[in-house]
Amino acid sequence: MKPQTFSFNRLTRRASLLAAASVLAACGSFGSAPPAAGDIHVMTSGGFTAAYNELRPGFERSSGRTVKTAYGASMGNAEDSIPSRLSRNEPADVVILARPALDSLVAQGKVVPGSQVDLVRSSIGFAVRKGAPKPDISTVDALKRTLLAAPSIAYSASASGTYYETELLKKLGIEERVLPKSKRILSERVGTVVARGDAALGLQQVSELLPIAGIDYIGPLPAEVQQVTVFSAGIATASKQPDAARQLIRYLNSPEAAPTIAKTGLEPLTARR
Repeated sequence: MKPQTFSFNRLTRRASLLAAASVLAACGSFGSAPPAAGDIHVMTSGGFTAAYNELRPGFERSSGRTVKTAYGASMGNAEDSIPSRLSRNEPADVVILARPALDSLVAQGKVVPGSQVDLVRSSIGFAVRKGAPKPDISTVDALKRTLLAAPSIAYSASASGTYYETELLKKLGIEERVLPKSKRILSERVGTVVARGDAALGLQQVSELLPIAGIDYIGPLPAEVQQVTVFSAGIATASKQPDAARQLIRYLNSPEAAPTIAKTGLEPLTARR
């Protein structure tokens, strides 16, 4: 959104002051500087996408900046994953992804050390195609029976899928029987695959399943085998707008953002302070 231009020749001094005050008020508590030129480039992974997409327009209105977004997985070698995008030197000011992956980018010199801010806690859940019977996953034993009975299971190539592939099935003692019928999904939402009927059961971050049409959300993993992922934001070392990047991160981490975040299936960390 471009800053409004006032014709001060036509306004009285009193009206001019009121107009200027309204612009400053629109900037809110996230910085009182007037809007400045320069787009902000954000890379965000799927877990935070639904909340981010709802929050972004408010930041654009308050800051007067345009936010350009690239989406991708927190980890992995897919063409559109965040590590792959950064390795190609795609423009980035803010990156939002699973905290372990963010810390790895800090170690690689891709993200400014100390710029990391934890935004949300995210849980893993399951979904089936809309209208299909909802299997029982309320206990560990029920989850085991459901996974063994499912003809096919889709899981992501990012944080939730890595946990499923390398830890969860081992904990349940069913890896050899279940992994061969499981599909690792690259560059697409697991829920979309389930909605098409290409998998009977899908596992992903709850916040990534809820927005998908054509599926029914079953519920989260049982607490005993749940893995909560913290999604965090950091400033890219190649950022051309570091001050604006900090402003955006403060906005996403603010108490005002918490209700929007919560309704997307995430736990805002701000609310826990």
